[in-house]
Amino acid sequence: MRKSLSVLFLFCLLFSAFGQKRKKSGVQVSKVQTSEINWWGYKMVKSEATTHTGFVKLKNGKFIFTDKVLTGGEFTLDMRSIAATDITGEEQQKLTHHLKSIDFFDVKKHPTSKFIITKVLPSTNPEYNYLIYGNLTLKGTRKTISFPAKIRTNDRFVEFESAKISLNRRDYKVYYQSSIRDYFINNQIDIQIKMTAN
Repeated sequence: MRKSLSVLFLFCLLFSAFGQKRKKSGVQVSKVQTSEINWWGYKMVKSEATTHTGFVKLKNGKFIFTDKVLTGGEFTLDMRSIAATDITGEEQQKLTHHLKSIDFFDVKKHPTSKFIITKVLPSTNPEYNYLIYGNLTLKGTRKTISFPAKIRTNDRFVEFESAKISLNRRDYKVYYQSSIRDYFINNQIDIQIKMTAN
């Protein structure tokens, strides 16, 4: 009888410890509520007159907390929504259509792109208090990138603003298939992301 009670007591201790461990290491998810994603593209002569700007919409996204600490996130962009905003009318429609074509983002074949946060590290930068590492998949090509970000959290609430993220479009095969016109476009593309989540 005494042996049975000892075994039962030990089982209860183990169950209690396991339960506490699971509770302590809980994972929480905050879904993105608002988002603003802007882009900048440049001609070889980089000036205001030769810069195009625009946006792309977020399809869905989430931030991941482990033990109440922001540790990750996953975000899907709707590439079919990409548009230029620095021009209007027929020129705007022409450029937006071209961005969606096979020469650039080929949205029929690649309707979405994805960014997965793999690491979130504190930074001493007075303006951007974190450094974000992650994998960006664009036009079927995945690359690891990093960038500074300003992040404010309160429980599961997240306010996120990246610095301008510079990408080389050729790393993602974003270029004219065979045209001398491609040489008049700067390889640099800049993106800035602002989001809130809860």
